[in-house]
This record gives sequence, structure tokens and C-alpha cells, in this order.
Amino acid sequence: MHLPFTGAARGIRRATHAHGAGESGLGKLIELHGVNGAGDVMITVALASTVFFSVPTDEARGRVALYLAITMAPFTLLAPVIGPLLDRLPHGRRAAMAGAMLARALLALMLSGAVVTGSLELYPAALGVLVASKAYGVVRSAVVPRLLPPGFSLVKANSRVTLGGLLATGVAAPIGAGLQFIGPRWPLYGAFVIFVAGMFLSFSLPPKVDSARGEDKALLAADEEHLHGPHLKKTTGRRPGLRTVGPAVTHALAANATLRCLSGFLIFFLAFLLREHPMAGQSAAVSLGIVGVAAGAGNALGTAVGAWLKARAPEVIIVTVVAIVLAVAITAAVFFGALGAFIVACLGAFAGFAQALAKLSLDALIQRDVPELVRTSAFARSETLLQMSWVVGGAIGIALPLNGVLGLSVGAGIVAVGWLSTVRGLLAAARHGSTARARVA
Repeated sequence: MHLPFTGAARGIRRATHAHGAGESGLGKLIELHGVNGAGDVMITVALASTVFFSVPTDEARGRVALYLAITMAPFTLLAPVIGPLLDRLPHGRRAAMAGAMLARALLALMLSGAVVTGSLELYPAALGVLVASKAYGVVRSAVVPRLLPPGFSLVKANSRVTLGGLLATGVAAPIGAGLQFIGPRWPLYGAFVIFVAGMFLSFSLPPKVDSARGEDKALLAADEEHLHGPHLKKTTGRRPGLRTVGPAVTHALAANATLRCLSGFLIFFLAFLLREHPMAGQSAAVSLGIVGVAAGAGNALGTAVGAWLKARAPEVIIVTVVAIVLAVAITAAVFFGALGAFIVACLGAFAGFAQALAKLSLDALIQRDVPELVRTSAFARSETLLQMSWVVGGAIGIALPLNGVLGLSVGAGIVAVGWLSTVRGLLAAARHGSTARARVA
């Protein structure tokens, strides 16, 4: 028992609890997020094998379209409701996270029967998994500010949590693929065990997670009366919103929504494109795996770079990374015929890098510009919008014909619209950033 598991566990605990994260409780949240990522990837492996790889391409497109219609469409309607509902339960955040874990554990058991029989209960169960995962994500975003160690920035904390989830996903994915060879039920059994462990781990978070002292609810927009900060609530009786200290946060949120939309688009479009046009000498599954690894590596690199930059000029960072992704997307569309899947893998890597770095920059702007009174709620509301953007991108990806040049051109167009609509506002906010910081202080 002392070899090799306890040694690895001690090493993981030292890494997650370093620099005061153990005393503040952030280390336990990092571990919980790793458990969450491992369980989600197990379910993804099982569903992908059932809905996507087990049938011919044309039939798979129909199945995935049906999956989107039955799960994603209701999820899009439910997503804006989840955040406000959880806002009403600030004193039960640990219970909410544990409930999301337990719900996915039970739904994994339900899916274990559906993936074998192909019954229609697969779709409502998958919708339930999405909703529970979304609920966990909203609460997790609201919890991080409560667990900051002394001297820790929110960007550094979020980068650690994100990196923990990515590493756990990278470890669990091949394990899930191995369980899939045993039988289609086994990845779901693995997900059940993981989520049950996550349920107990949720209650190990510090009690201060459930405290709502000094918090209020944020709005995604505010009128002119709110442009002077949270103290105006005392005279107007109305809550401050995300525009309380200027447009930097809303422009950054729009840019991040663009990148999240591109992510959803690439996942669904490339999944089918690489089935028809895999990398030379590779199967469709291997080709998708290579692109997925490239995107994951880019995401991890973006997270590490974000932690290293420590929120320096977040507006400029967002403008720059979105511009880089736009350039790579245009290049991929132009040279797809010559470079094929290689340029697609490069686009996935750059998109993953930009998404991670832009999200950390958005976190920095929220910490800098949004009043502390509504900051926790602001993280939850912004995450809701980003999740919805991913769903919209996925719907676009499944609707397009399997033409690489056309699809990558559409992806470039998505990024171009988001970049052109936010670049001026973000650069203007960067020029006036010192004024905004002084006003917040």
C-alpha cells in the first residue's frame, strides 16, 4: 500500500496544498475540480463511443444532431436559470456541489444501461449530466474568491484550479478508453465511483464556502445611474451591475464568449470532418485524439502563462490572443487543402491557449473592476454566458456541411466578429485602466 499509490497521493497533496492553499481550503477545491474533470471525461468517452464512433458518418451526424436537439436546446434554456437559482442558496454551496456530484453519479448508472440498449433514456440522462455539470461550474466559480490564500491573486488561484482539472482529465481519458475496451458500461461505472468520491470531497471544503457575508447579486448590465459604484445602492435601492466601473468587463466577457463559441464549433465540426479526412496513415479516432491533445496542451500552456503574467494588462492580453487565433483560423482556412489535419491541430492548440489565457484575464478584470459586493455573483453569471456561447458554437458546427475550407472560414468569421466588436472597447479600457483601478480602490 505504500507503493506507488500513497507516494503519488502525497505528491499530489503537496502540489495542491502549496503556498498556503492547504490552509485556505483552495487545495481541496483543486482536488475536487480534478475529480470533476475525471468523472466528466469518463462519461464523454462512453457517450462518444455510443453516439459517434459506433455508426457510419451520415448516421452519426443524425444522432449527434438529435443529441444536440434533445439535450443542448433545453440546456440553453436552463443555463440562464441555474445561476440565479444558485444565487438564492449562498449558504448551501457545499451541499450544491455535493448534490451535483451525486446527481451525475446516479445518472451515470442510468446511462450504463442506455448505452447498451440504445434506449431514448440516454438523452434525458445526458441532459441531466449537462445541467448538473453546469451547476457545479457555477458554484465553483463563486467559491474560488472565498478560498484565496494570503497574497494570492484570483488569476493565480483560478489557473491552479483549471490546471488541476486539465491534468486529471489527461490522466482519466486513457483510463476511460481502456475501460471502454472491456465494455461500454465500464467507463460509466468508473464515473459513478469518481462522482461519489467527489460528493464526499465537497463536504470537506471549509465552512466559509457557505458564507455570503458582504455579497450581493450582480447584473450583466446596468443603467447610467450605476456608473459610480456600489455605494449608489444606498440612495437608489438598486443593485450594481457588471458595468459599475466601466465597459472593460463586458467587452472582455464578449471576447471570451467568442472564443468559447469557437471551442464548441471546433469540437463538433472537426469531430465529423476528421472522420472523413483523418490524418495521413491514422484512423479517425487517433486523428481526433491528436487534435484533442493539441488543444489540451495549448490550454495548459495558456493557464501556465496566465499565472506567470499575473494579470498584467489583461485587456491587451485578450485583444492579442484573440487576434492570434483569428490569424491562425484564417491561415487554416486558406491552407487546409495543402496541410489538412496538421493545420487543424495547430488551430486547436492556439484556440486552447487563447481560451485559457483570455479567461484568466477576464477573471483579473472582474477582480479589478467589479465591486467586491457583487464579485462572487459576477463570476457565476459570466460563466453562465460562456457556457451558453459554447452551446451555440456546437450547434453551428453540427449544422455545417463537411467542407474543411468552408467550416474553418466560418470559424474565422466567428472570431473576427467577436474581435472587431471588442477591440476598440478593450484598448480604450486599457488606456483608462489606471483611472478604473483608482476608482475601485
